[in-house]
Amino acid sequence: MQSEVMNRGTDALKSHMSDCEKMEISQTRRGCFQEILGCEARTEFKYYIGGNHVASSLEDAGCIIRMFCSANYPFTTEIKEVETEAELLSIDRPCRLLAGPCKCCCFQEASFSSNNNDLGRIKETCWYCVPSYKIYDHEEKQKYLLHPPTCLGGMCINFCAEGNPLGAGCFRISFRIFPADQSDTDGDAPYLGMILKKPKSLLTEVFTDAAAYEVEFPKEATINDKGILMGTTIFINAIHFEGNEGQ
Repeated sequence: MQSEVMNRGTDALKSHMSDCEKMEISQTRRGCFQEILGCEARTEFKYYIGGNHVASSLEDAGCIIRMFCSANYPFTTEIKEVETEAELLSIDRPCRLLAGPCKCCCFQEASFSSNNNDLGRIKETCWYCVPSYKIYDHEEKQKYLLHPPTCLGGMCINFCAEGNPLGAGCFRISFRIFPADQSDTDGDAPYLGMILKKPKSLLTEVFTDAAAYEVEFPKEATINDKGILMGTTIFINAIHFEGNEGQ
């Protein structure tokens, strides 16, 4: 059964993700003139494993909808191997209501596939103070719960969790990966991995909204799980950081 699950992705996905424990994802910087004029270029990312550039992606979405619906526009993205342009992962994000507290329907979501096979999906849950998402495999079984670290018994986001906000940890914003059976956003609950938004230089902060992430995969994650979490990083960027730096 495990081998069947492992074989759902492309050879490129299996090759790069089988022994991968950590991945860095960097958004390509847009030109200063584009930023000043408010032009919404298509979002492009580069993917690194052990410092090696292994894959790239460029979203497929229209300019007008990116400009006027920056936080909830639909898009598709295909992550391709650099050398061969073989597919690693495809991401499909439909148009949904903006992520926000106290919603009862039209939750943000995205689905992930590889080799024309579904790997799984992520879907926003009903939340009040801390944004929360559930991650499912291709059989609709929940694998993980994703949310930022919390404090005050899970009532607030803990912005200091990944470092001193006045020192090297400034702007180290994370979404932690928790077991599926965690029923709330308890800040003391053990987590399995994380998606960390890395701090940027002052020049980058001022002149571009390019973002950089580090993905720490759970130790027991399958190749499919890693593919889903790689796509989840792009999904989280689109909702919480794309065109909304500091949100």
